[in-house]
Amino acid sequence: MVTGAEGFVGPHLVEHLTASGDTVLALRGPGSKPADQTVDVLDPVGLRVAIESFGPDALVNLAGVSSVSQSHAMPLETFRVNLLGVVNICDAMRIAAPKARLLLVGSGEMYGSVPSGARAAESDPLEPNSPYAAAKLGAEVAALAFRRSSGLDVVAARPFNHLGRGQRADFSVPSFARQLEDVRAGRSPGVLSVGNLGSVRDFSHVRDVVAAYRLLLERGVSGEAYNVCSGEGRTMRSIVEELISVSGVEARIELDPDRVRPIDIPSLVGDPSRLRALGWKPRHAIREALADVLSEARARLD
Repeated sequence: MVTGAEGFVGPHLVEHLTASGDTVLALRGPGSKPADQTVDVLDPVGLRVAIESFGPDALVNLAGVSSVSQSHAMPLETFRVNLLGVVNICDAMRIAAPKARLLLVGSGEMYGSVPSGARAAESDPLEPNSPYAAAKLGAEVAALAFRRSSGLDVVAARPFNHLGRGQRADFSVPSFARQLEDVRAGRSPGVLSVGNLGSVRDFSHVRDVVAAYRLLLERGVSGEAYNVCSGEGRTMRSIVEELISVSGVEARIELDPDRVRPIDIPSLVGDPSRLRALGWKPRHAIREALADVLSEARARLD
C-alpha cells in the first residue's frame, strides 16, 4: 500500500514496485479521483478500513506536505498531516495489519545543517530548522515508539534531495526548467530568476530513490534509519549551470529575493554507507534527471 501516491515520488514508486512483481494499492489524497482509491491520513477510521480491506504486507507513507518553503507558510497544517497523519497510520496498522512493515519516509532535512565537507550519518544529532523537518522528526519518533510499545515493524528512510519527472513547479529545479523553456519559446527574456545558489545539497535521481525504498522494504532492519542519498555535495549553482547546459538555452542568472528561504541550510550532504551495505547503488546520473525535468517542462508548452 502506498499513501500519497499522487505526489512527485508516488507514481515512480508504484511503477517500480509493479515492475518488480508486487501487487500495489496506490492511494491518493482526499479530493482525488476515483474516490474509492483515496484515503485521508487524518481520518483514522478510513485508514483502518483501507488497510483491513487490502491486507498489505507493507505500507509506504508518502502523504504529507512536501515543501520546506510551504511549511514555513503553513506550519499547523504541516504538523497535522506530516506528524498526526503518521500517528494515525501507525495506530491503524497496529490494529488492522500488525505484521506489516511500515516504511516511513522522512527527510535528510531532519539533520539541519552539516559542516562543510562533512556527511551526515544516521547516528548524528537531528536538529531540524523548519516546520517540515521538525514534523518529519516527530513522525519518526512516534513511529519508533509504536515499534517499542506494540511491535510494529518500522523502517525509517531519510531521503535527501531528489530530481526527476513529476515534481511540482514551485520546487526549485522544475521552476528553473520552466523558465528556460519559456526563454526557448520566446515567451520571456533570457533571464533565469533564482534564489540562493551557494547552498550545497546531496542530489539523487528519483528512480534511484524508489529503488532504495523497495530495497528497504525487503532488507531494511526494523527500527533502523537509512539515509537515501548519493554522498556527494553539489552547489545549487552547479545544478543550475548544468541545467542550462542540458537545455542549450542562453540565459543570464539573476537573484530574486522572493526565492530566498527564511532559513537556508548552507550544507546538507548525507552518508549512504548503511544503505549501500544492503546492496544499493545509484544507477542514474543527475544529468539524466535534469533532462527529464526539461522534457516535462517542454511538453507543457506543446
